[in-house]
Amino acid sequence: MSRSRAGLPLALTCGEPAGIGPDVTIAAWLRRREARLPPFHVIGDPALLARRAAQLGHEIQIVRVSPETTIAAFDDGLPVVDLEMPMIGHPGRLDAADAGAVVASIERAVDEVREGRAAAVVTNPIHKHALYSAGFAHPGHTEFLGALADRFAPPPDGRAWRPIMMLAGPDLRTVPVTVHVALARAAAELSTETIVATARIVAADLVARFAIPAPRLVIAGLNPHAGEDGAMGREDLEVIRPAVERLVAEGIDARGPLPADTLFHARARATYDAALCMYHDQALIPVKTLAFDETVNVTLGLPFVRTSPDHGTALDIAGTGRAHPGSLIAALRMAARMSGAAA
Repeated sequence: MSRSRAGLPLALTCGEPAGIGPDVTIAAWLRRREARLPPFHVIGDPALLARRAAQLGHEIQIVRVSPETTIAAFDDGLPVVDLEMPMIGHPGRLDAADAGAVVASIERAVDEVREGRAAAVVTNPIHKHALYSAGFAHPGHTEFLGALADRFAPPPDGRAWRPIMMLAGPDLRTVPVTVHVALARAAAELSTETIVATARIVAADLVARFAIPAPRLVIAGLNPHAGEDGAMGREDLEVIRPAVERLVAEGIDARGPLPADTLFHARARATYDAALCMYHDQALIPVKTLAFDETVNVTLGLPFVRTSPDHGTALDIAGTGRAHPGSLIAALRMAARMSGAAA
């Protein structure tokens, strides 16, 4: 982003209204002082948030704002930019009628950042099945944000923006090279070029967004023991190792393929800044196990900052008061740091 984001609020999307997005949003705002949260506003339905607050037993003021009035209102009430699209949002009960507002909230947040009215996008969890039933055409949040990135500027390579999912916790950052695909398909979709392209973006954003001047990357093997020289599969030798060699030749500090089962203990973590993993659970299990309530989903490779909690919609506990806001608090604080809105 070329313009300064200092002094701007964060744009928080509503997420799935039947899930815990409203719960953790309210809980995060209630902890704004002790958590030293940067100012943010929710893009959604003020009436829904008022109903959920009452269901949770909280007496809070919901303040309708524009992005420009968020900061002035933040201490007195939960600021909401009204989409003027009423949401049903019955806890735990999905309703396809809410899908349009969920999508519109994401689009509005991206537009606010593009227009210089917000510093970064923070997204509450969505329920993809509920959106698919209403015609949503993207595999998930990350891919949709990649499509919306074209509103900023054409991608630098003239092709398309390539959003990359990173899970970032206090002691570990992981990146899945293949993401929302069945495990049976992950190995087939893995390629040397995909690994190289992913690692380039990770290295560049660790410099630009995380202020790490010389990022150290480790590349996990796909198979047990990183294939054990081909005895347990050829992918590590024929797909992953050539990718590492290309990265090193380009001047990127990369090592691998390394056995995933010895990559995430404390001594190993001290030797790298991010781990590239070959499939979804290989990346997400270790980082969520280490710090579930403090881990943040960060999208790299975009012309704007986007963070999100690392959990899903948790329909089963929506409206019960059991949802923990820790990951959303961490996502808000990380978005402010990455965008330059706060120190």
